[in-house]
Amino acid sequence: MRGTSTSKLRPRLAAVALATLAWNGAAHAQSIEDLQHMSIGDLANIDVTSVTKTPQSLSDAPAAIFVITHDDIVRSGATTVPEMLRLAPNLQVEQTASSQYVITARGLNGNGQAQNFSDKLLVLIDGRTVWTPLFSGVYWDMQQVAPDDIDRIEVISGPGAALWGANAVNGVINIITRKAGETQGLLVNVEGGSLQGRADVQFGGKIGDNLSFRAYLSDIYGGDLLTATGARAHDAWTDPQGGFRFDWTPTAADAVTLQGDAEQGDEQQQGAGDEFISGRNLLARWNHVSSNGATLQVQAFYDRESRETLDAGGEFAADTYDLDVQNSFAAGHGHQITWGGGLRTTHYEIQDQIGVASSLIFQPASGNLNLAQVFAQDSWAITDTLTLIGGIKLEDDPYSHLSALPSLRLGWKPNSTLFFWGAASQAIRAPTPFDEDVVEKSGPEVFLTGEQGFLPEKLTAYEGGARALVGSRLSISASVFYNVYDDLRSIEVNPATFLPLHWGNGLAGHTYGVEAWADYQVAPWWWLSAAVDTLSEHFHFLPGSSGLLGISQLGDDPSQQASLKSSMNLGSAVTLDADLRYVGALPNPVVPSYVELNGRLAWNVSRHVRLSVSGFNLLHSRHIEAPAPAEAIPRSVLAGLQWRF
Repeated sequence: MRGTSTSKLRPRLAAVALATLAWNGAAHAQSIEDLQHMSIGDLANIDVTSVTKTPQSLSDAPAAIFVITHDDIVRSGATTVPEMLRLAPNLQVEQTASSQYVITARGLNGNGQAQNFSDKLLVLIDGRTVWTPLFSGVYWDMQQVAPDDIDRIEVISGPGAALWGANAVNGVINIITRKAGETQGLLVNVEGGSLQGRADVQFGGKIGDNLSFRAYLSDIYGGDLLTATGARAHDAWTDPQGGFRFDWTPTAADAVTLQGDAEQGDEQQQGAGDEFISGRNLLARWNHVSSNGATLQVQAFYDRESRETLDAGGEFAADTYDLDVQNSFAAGHGHQITWGGGLRTTHYEIQDQIGVASSLIFQPASGNLNLAQVFAQDSWAITDTLTLIGGIKLEDDPYSHLSALPSLRLGWKPNSTLFFWGAASQAIRAPTPFDEDVVEKSGPEVFLTGEQGFLPEKLTAYEGGARALVGSRLSISASVFYNVYDDLRSIEVNPATFLPLHWGNGLAGHTYGVEAWADYQVAPWWWLSAAVDTLSEHFHFLPGSSGLLGISQLGDDPSQQASLKSSMNLGSAVTLDADLRYVGALPNPVVPSYVELNGRLAWNVSRHVRLSVSGFNLLHSRHIEAPAPAEAIPRSVLAGLQWRF
């Protein structure tokens, strides 16, 4: 949203780095991180939690899931979460401005010119949902996590509503950070280059035998991108933030986590005043394991996000309070029951700037959004090789009220190297204030309004896939999907006066596609990864709909993507990584296909010091990833220096 601010924030990369000097005497020595890549077998046995909300081996997870490991993130040279997500072949990532991204799974990436945004992807950071309740999308510029602190990112393409609820429609992204005990000592990281920079200062320690902690300060800087003509876009941004994490294990059966972050950034905008972003969050979680193996988790978090823009009218702020409980236990022969529930309330306020007439307002301009949900899942080991997972979530949201979101998954593992799975599930994108309460003006005239009684957007999904380990060097994963959508948002006319326009549920259709990736260990020091992703979309207007703006208002998605990644350990101290990606043309509006290359060379000078140089979009002087007014992304380089003590 847009509004005013009394001051501007400036990049402080050097200041953050220099602030660590006072901590040198208290830091504990720590060897430099081992960047040796996992073996193919190790990758297959990574534990994931996002598919069933309980730990299970990646090779046994009945879903299209890709895991971005800590090692992948470090070796990519990525400094922001959106750039890290380019490593997931089952996501589509588009950069539209220096700080702005559109990220989707399996299509429907939206159309900003039609006020239709990407809003069908659920994103979590350590179990805290980070999509905005105003329109169900994600402010990617506000979701920054230091690369060194991320343990893994689990990326599921396909619905996860039976466990995660509404908005887990086309996919789930779960960012899981490292425990405080895994980030001990002092870390100083400084990176700078032609387009971006980052500085991180972090200190981790222990209080007694059972309590570990870390605290950090960081700053990210992104420089100006380019206009279509090659001129500077004047959209540079910076986002300083800080935070902490405590991990306490008072007994062998209990684990308590307390963590929080705060940020306040400044983003220039071409043709508009600076936008100021701020956020803070606090999360507490208790895990208990009973003597019989049953697990209990209680989690609560508070999250605040705020955005305002100089001289453009208004400020948006939302405060969310959430409480969740989850219990898992064995029952009967071969049954594992997981159940839980939660309550969430969000208070939001949208304030107009005095003296500035905003063209986009909400009536009412404030409110409370209350959400209640309960879910249950039974994982039944029918035989030693066949598992059936059935689940359902009942969710009561502020606008559509009670919804039932079921899922059924079947996994078959005939031997230790093969796994087959299939799934059928339903999901919804629940209505928001943007769907029912928005009012858009053109001058003094009301041009568009929300629709009271706007229906949830619905998905019925059918999926299947297979994973295979071929010898000790090759792993393959492939999945197919068929998605049926109904009641998608459209723009409708007033039958008597044409204006004002209003939202409707006049679009429907289906999509289908293939997602596949493979990892191959060429030699003990060299790994290759390849991936391909295809998407076919077929949408139409329902009878009685206006057909206004055409079906392109749903999104402008490429029909194919592909990637090839190489990771080399050149001796014991040098790593070399390269990532080549192809993205097909966007159909309407047309954006040409492109091929780009990222690369990184790192040298572990000693157990304390690492030097690196990264290059991004190396094949062209600039390229465009999305329709206008998206900006052009230039070639860039980044040099890094990291100390560990």
